[in-house]
Amino acid sequence: MTDEKSTPQPEKKPVSEPVQGNEKPSTDQASEAVTVNEEAPPKPPWEEKPVPPVHEEVSDDPDVNALREKIDGAVLAAESYAGDVTAIVARDRIVEACRFLKEDRGFKFLVDLTAVDWPEREEGRFDLIYWLHRFDDSKRLRLRTCVPENESVASVTAVWKVANWMEREVYDMFGVIFDGHPNLERILTWEGFNGHPLRKDFPLEGIDTGAAIYPDVYPEGGGPLVEEEGGA
Repeated sequence: MTDEKSTPQPEKKPVSEPVQGNEKPSTDQASEAVTVNEEAPPKPPWEEKPVPPVHEEVSDDPDVNALREKIDGAVLAAESYAGDVTAIVARDRIVEACRFLKEDRGFKFLVDLTAVDWPEREEGRFDLIYWLHRFDDSKRLRLRTCVPENESVASVTAVWKVANWMEREVYDMFGVIFDGHPNLERILTWEGFNGHPLRKDFPLEGIDTGAAIYPDVYPEGGGPLVEEEGGA
């Protein structure tokens, strides 16, 4: 009998099969994926000196131009900043402008209504900001109107019902009066609160007012009386 020696066969590596269904990829497949990702081109570097956006006058916005043509004197100016268009609207035309933009230009959604306080500005202390959104093309348009201190502006609750609480918040925080509002009362603080917290002259430490809590001690609209120097 002949003693035959068997020749050793080379070790076969398992061939990875494509992943099917909810199966998890094998270690070899995961390694191949990492290799592919490593060969992807690097991302471009950050700008060394980024250029900040600037305010630019707008003359070619179709919605602003349509508002100009429809309501004479409504648009006082228009500008663009960081891709957002703002139309400065006359205070006595704000309701007409909002209704036209909603009904004729498709801005069905009032995203927000807020205010900015400029206590030293001569032309008027407050800016009211109206953020409008159109669902058809996801365009947003911002309206801005100026309201002097101790003067009022017409409510837009007849155009957007959601403006009800927004205008109440602006009244509460800034003290702006909205003519024609169905229920203009405070919404974040209580009736009898002393002052408007988002005005820039409101004390940073706040005001201790207990008018609604202790009506028998503090007068309506006032907090604890501050004793003057030398007073009793």
